[in-house]
Amino acid sequence: MEDKTLICEECGQEFVFTAGEQEFYKEKGFDNEPKRCKDCRDKKKAERRSYRENR
Repeated sequence: MEDKTLICEECGQEFVFTAGEQEFYKEKGFDNEPKRCKDCRDKKKAERRSYRENR
């Protein structure tokens, strides 16, 4: 497997989906590639966490 360069749907920046990450996704049975870069994924997680904590 080779690294893939993807485009983040959130910020439009390129990010690398490494061969190791691809193997991890495959092991977990995930069929789809990530749509967001790590920064945007982390930001989204923080928003969800904040929303739950403030309810």
